[in-house]
Amino acid sequence: MTKSLTTGKPAKLILFFTLPLLIGNIFQQLYSMADTLIVGRTLGVDALAAVGCTGSLVFLIIGFAQGLTSGFSIITAQRFGAGDEKGVRQSFIVSALLSTAVTVVLTALAVPFARPVLEWMRTPPQIIEEAYKYIVVIYWGIVSAMLFNLLSNIIRALGDSRTPLIFLIMASLLNIGLDFLLILQFQMGVAGAAVATVIAQLASGALCLLYIVKRFPMLHLHREDWRISREMVWQHLRVGLPMGFQSSIIAIGAIVLQFALNNLGATSVAAYTAAQKIDTVAVQPMMSFGITMATFAAQNFGANNIRRIRQGVRQCCAMSVAFSIAVGAVNILAGRWLVGLFVGPDQPQVTALAQTYLVINGSMYFVLALLFIYRYTLQGLGKSFVPTLAGVMELLMRTFAAVILSGWLGFAGACLANPLAWIGACVPLAAAYFAVLRRLSKEEGMVERSLQD
Repeated sequence: MTKSLTTGKPAKLILFFTLPLLIGNIFQQLYSMADTLIVGRTLGVDALAAVGCTGSLVFLIIGFAQGLTSGFSIITAQRFGAGDEKGVRQSFIVSALLSTAVTVVLTALAVPFARPVLEWMRTPPQIIEEAYKYIVVIYWGIVSAMLFNLLSNIIRALGDSRTPLIFLIMASLLNIGLDFLLILQFQMGVAGAAVATVIAQLASGALCLLYIVKRFPMLHLHREDWRISREMVWQHLRVGLPMGFQSSIIAIGAIVLQFALNNLGATSVAAYTAAQKIDTVAVQPMMSFGITMATFAAQNFGANNIRRIRQGVRQCCAMSVAFSIAVGAVNILAGRWLVGLFVGPDQPQVTALAQTYLVINGSMYFVLALLFIYRYTLQGLGKSFVPTLAGVMELLMRTFAAVILSGWLGFAGACLANPLAWIGACVPLAAAYFAVLRRLSKEEGMVERSLQD
């Protein structure tokens, strides 16, 4: 069912839209967390490090797919907010065609270069074979990730954040069950964990497609909907490509950081992997509020209601910062116990290093909360340049931490990469947000005065 975010109390709408999104994002993280937990506890620390060292490479490709489809869905949300049903259908068609083309290109590039990139990153010899087995399966399954991200983003663009949650829960349970079956029963090792992830994503994508066919008559295509203009294609590429490249730029920074971690040894890689899985779940409240603001801003921009966007951002900032402080405190106080879930009680060095990561990152979550809101709001307004610039700032900061700080401070220096990246990105995003809203508010005021005259 479609839902408009252009009327009603902003704080209430944002919160209730975010909650299913938050739960869904957490369950989506269970894809990789289940892999990591089961691999770490059943196959050992080296296998855990093998899965962990591929994280940045996976995000380089899958993150591009996520950013691209999120950008496409912003155009869909703007058309929905403007009440343009034909525009919504045409946006759906363009998004699907472009996503299909990008899937073919990404798969053709990623699969043959997986092994050479792992070697270039100086992946420790004892884990490189298992790392390759894991990542090559994930890359062959890019189509499943693209399918789910495209369709779930389209559903959210039309105001429904609850249904993707249900499908994610089902897929996560399937992923966990397949992990146990393929790793323990069929002895497939880390490759089994990757196969489980791909199958679960494919299943959730198929459910989204079935739901769209059954419940979204607005998306039932007509012959005239296929008359796509170049301008419509350009609108999607203008927003989608920068968002995709932004994710990939951030991933490149993570690859550089992984290079530094590999030089610190398998123990550091395993500690960073375990802590990062906890961290990834912890930041979901902030990310979910941000994703909500992309849809909220896009719909209200389409409805030409700039005052409402400003009000929603202000209220969302208050809620997200409060969540970030609470989650950061939990990570800092319960970090050792949480890490123990992944590596067991007989790895004190791994646990101690992981706790360092959680303390450094958890204390700066409030910056990340603001970053997500400003970034996604600008993207919802169709402003893609500054978010991409912010991604470059993240790359520079992570590179500085990897090259300089990890040499000076060791593992702690590598852990500073995220907070430095957040600060470096948040400054231009905040400045751009206030500048854009000031300009749009002036334009809105001029229109209102002209109508009164």
